[in-house]
Amino acid sequence: MVSIQALREHRNALAKQASDMYAAKGDAAWTSAESEKFFALGKHAEALNDEIDMLDKLHNMTAADRFADGKFEPNASDIERWKLKNVPDEQRASRTLLSKFMREGMRAMTPDELGSIRAAMSTTTGSEGGFTVQTDIAAELVKALKAYGGVRQVARQLTTSQGNPMSFPTMDATSEVGEWVAENGTAAALDPSFGTIAVNVFKSSSRSVGIPIELLQDSTLDMVSIINEVLMTRIGRTMNIGFTTGSGTGQPRGVVTGASSGKVGTTGQTLTVTYDDLVDLQESIDYAYQQTGTCVFMMHQQTRKVVRKLKDSQNRPIWVDSWDAGATQGVAGQLLGQNVIINNDMAQPGANAKSILYGDFSKYLIRDVMDITLFRFEDSPYIIKGQYGFLAWARAGANLLDANAVKFYAHSAT
Repeated sequence: MVSIQALREHRNALAKQASDMYAAKGDAAWTSAESEKFFALGKHAEALNDEIDMLDKLHNMTAADRFADGKFEPNASDIERWKLKNVPDEQRASRTLLSKFMREGMRAMTPDELGSIRAAMSTTTGSEGGFTVQTDIAAELVKALKAYGGVRQVARQLTTSQGNPMSFPTMDATSEVGEWVAENGTAAALDPSFGTIAVNVFKSSSRSVGIPIELLQDSTLDMVSIINEVLMTRIGRTMNIGFTTGSGTGQPRGVVTGASSGKVGTTGQTLTVTYDDLVDLQESIDYAYQQTGTCVFMMHQQTRKVVRKLKDSQNRPIWVDSWDAGATQGVAGQLLGQNVIINNDMAQPGANAKSILYGDFSKYLIRDVMDITLFRFEDSPYIIKGQYGFLAWARAGANLLDANAVKFYAHSAT
């Protein structure tokens, strides 16, 4: 069998060949044969990526089976020592306490341990104890949310300790200019146009998840990481939907909701976008924003599929694949010289769909509240299944502080 390293080297060679081919053409027109060869190289490289990913997964599964079969049985105390080896002293106590809460519940905690957390008992079921996650762990969870969806990758982020209402100043100075004044003349007044935009927070739920009692009793497993991953994945995906298309009522105001129109496709373009449309969208953003170097495109993966097939008037593909030769897989490509962020919570091509965004996403502010609460359920709906239930609440808000900083492309209605 070919090794993973050999596959990576082959993949990187194909990527370099495609990149060299694109660079060598410069402004020259592409023939149909050259264009087909370029796309074939990209597809072959992607196929190798898929094969590499599958081999990695198979290796991980094999390792997990060996562990489960008893061929590798480290002492539980050694595992805990290894997990906490590089954790600062001030964080160990909070991690230990959270692990004990997950495995045994509040009734197993001492008065001193209970005094270090804030308990919130349900008004209907006494077994529903709430644990307010400590600051250091909450900070890790907030940081981990960046992996979900795409918006957090490019938005500005702010973390506050409380969820009180907050407003942020806004100013659009792109049209403000000074003046020439005659000698001994008087300068005219022009006050900046200041405003405020609220970035209030809203509560999101992971929905409850049942964890088998046997799994919780297995001392060799890092239950803090396992349960956090499940709950944060759900919250992360929920938040990204809000950050993308949220209405602003009972949920964050999404970046698509706050963006202004940059280009609307002509009649008949319910599923398509043209090269000229993308140029018009890009140029709808004032150059003052583009000079910052932070402008990017954002779209659904299926929209990217449409865009990757576009060619300019010289039959050259306008999408350029970008590869990191030293990594295990390619990184996102570029469109009209700008990076592309994939966000599968954006609309796919369709009538009236706002399928592409472009602009300076640092003007989109995400506000997280550090106060994350975890609940553990021991009541009958879970016990009869041999499980304990867990649910997390997290609060966040977001808003686009400058509607001119990000604009959308919308498909035609018919």
